[in-house]
Amino acid sequence: MKKYVFLPTPSTLRSFLINISLLLLISNACLCQEATEKDSVTLKDFIPTGVRLGTDVLALIKTGYEDRFSGWEVNADVDFHRYFLAIDFGNWQRSIPYDQGHYSNDGTYYRIGADMNFLTKDPYKNVLFFGVRYARSSFSEEFQAFITDPVWGDADATYTNQDVTARWFELTGGLKVKIWKFLWLGYTARFKFALATSDTPGMLPHDIPGYGTYDIDKVATWGFNYQVLIRLPLRGKDGDAD
Repeated sequence: MKKYVFLPTPSTLRSFLINISLLLLISNACLCQEATEKDSVTLKDFIPTGVRLGTDVLALIKTGYEDRFSGWEVNADVDFHRYFLAIDFGNWQRSIPYDQGHYSNDGTYYRIGADMNFLTKDPYKNVLFFGVRYARSSFSEEFQAFITDPVWGDADATYTNQDVTARWFELTGGLKVKIWKFLWLGYTARFKFALATSDTPGMLPHDIPGYGTYDIDKVATWGFNYQVLIRLPLRGKDGDAD
């Protein structure tokens, strides 16, 4: 029996991101209405107060419900005042049957970049962010073609790309919210662009771990992650509200 999981469409996710982001901005303005312009930033403010570690829930759901996909992703960030250093690392495997063939790939990827927080006065340290990423993937892929011809008979061919590297850039936006003590939930929308790959003499790349389906006619694509995270404080008192 086939398993199905209903995931939100990119347009729904973008609408949700915009609505929640506007709500957080308005809420933050209300919380900060008594703040004065005398607030100043010192060097001490850039000392990290905590590290967040988490995983992408959507990747785990897809692994459990889709026979064609298996993968995981871990996420981490550390704060420097209103800026965050963010790092992601993941594994991605696909196995896709076709009427006259079969495609499979296996690879890893990472992203590194920075985010800017627009909720600097939030007492719970919730984060509404926009940022940039540099991403890189290493993978191998294979396509087995099965050809049936009533005149020439049956034939098969195998096309492979080994040890391919790909890189791209991302514009990111999202939200990270404190749920309880050290437990956080968050989401990240990704606009991926400027994809480039190493030489692939066997065939054109079909699916790039961390990026998605390769389309020579498209210059960009969208991605979305939903994360569960824990936050480990780096200071005795980092200003967190309970």
